[in-house]
Amino acid sequence: MAYDEDEFQYYAQRPNKTAEKREAETLRELGRRLTALSAEQLSEIPLDAEIAEAVDEWRRIRSREAQRRQIQRIGKLLRQVDTGPIQAGLDRLDHSSSLAKAELHQAERWRERLLEQGDEAVQAFVAEYPGVEIQPLRQLIRNTRREQQAGKPPKAYRELFRLIREHVRFD
Repeated sequence: MAYDEDEFQYYAQRPNKTAEKREAETLRELGRRLTALSAEQLSEIPLDAEIAEAVDEWRRIRSREAQRRQIQRIGKLLRQVDTGPIQAGLDRLDHSSSLAKAELHQAERWRERLLEQGDEAVQAFVAEYPGVEIQPLRQLIRNTRREQQAGKPPKAYRELFRLIREHVRFD
């Protein structure tokens, strides 16, 4: 079977089916990420009204199979729009989420360091975060140590964390 020039050009320019399937799966995954967001987070993403409605519909569906079909529909809707701004919005949310986690971990490390090292750590904390008041910080450290020794509920331990958390910010 010999191909003429027109048929050859058609097959040479036709999109690869594997590439099409890969693109469809990427869009479905983007749709899954959208469905995992809270309503507040979703409002920060620039979405077409029809896509936002489809995501809301997915949330109301309880059947796993129906949810799978709805993800297919969301992926199909995403093929019709530029997904660059949507992806950028998701990346921004991921970055802010990882930044918040890093701040929490930093605050936890400071709390442990303040409880273990005492005055030396207090001076280092005040040097790094000059806005903190030393007296309430030292009082919370003392109260936390007393709580831990007495086996009481960790009220001061939590208050110490809140105080540290107010000052530990990555901007």
